[in-house]
Amino acid sequence: AGRTTETAYQLAKASSELKRDMESILLSNQTGGAGGTGTARTLKAIQQWLTTNVVTAGDGADTAFLEENLNEAVLEAYTAGGEPSMLLVSPSNKQAVSKFAGIAEQRFQAPSNKPTTIVATADIYMSDFGTLSVVPDRFLDNSVALVLDPSMASVAYLRPFKKTKLAKTGDSEKYMMNVEYTLVVKNEKAHAMINEIA
Repeated sequence: AGRTTETAYQLAKASSELKRDMESILLSNQTGGAGGTGTARTLKAIQQWLTTNVVTAGDGADTAFLEENLNEAVLEAYTAGGEPSMLLVSPSNKQAVSKFAGIAEQRFQAPSNKPTTIVATADIYMSDFGTLSVVPDRFLDNSVALVLDPSMASVAYLRPFKKTKLAKTGDSEKYMMNVEYTLVVKNEKAHAMINEIA
C-alpha cells in the first residue's frame, strides 16, 4: 500500500506548482527587469507587451465586457496584420462571452429517451476576421481579455526544468527544482487586449 516513492510524488507536485507560477506570471501585468546584485531578473509579461491594439471597455471606469469590445479588438489586430485565433478570458469573462447576443437564445436537445440538455456556452466565437477559440484561464485578471495569435508568441527556456539533489541531512533527501524562461512576443501588433473590464 502507498506510493512507490514519495520523492517522485513530491517532485511532480513541485513541478506542477512551478508551471502554475509560470502561467500566472506570463499572463500578468509584470514589468521586465534586468536584475542586479541580489535581485532576480523578471520577464516582461503579456499585458506589458500589448501596447498597440488596446481597446478600453470603460471610459475611465470599469464596465462590463461587451461583444462590441471584442469585435473592435479583433479588427485592430487583423488590420495590423495579425491572424488572432484565441480569446483568453478569466472565468467570469467566459460567462460574459457566453451571454453575447449571437448565442443569447439558449439551445437545447430533447431526445425522447434521455434527459434534456441545455447548452448556454460559447467555446468558439465567429468574428468577421476568423474563428476564435474562447479559452478560460483562472490566472487571468478579470479586468482584461486577450485576443491572441498563438503563432506570434511563445515561451523560451533559458534553462529547462531541472532537479538537483542537495546535501542530505539525516534521513531526509532534499532537491532543488528550477527553470529559467521568458516570454517571446514575435509581433506585438498581431495581438490585442481589452482592458478596464468590470
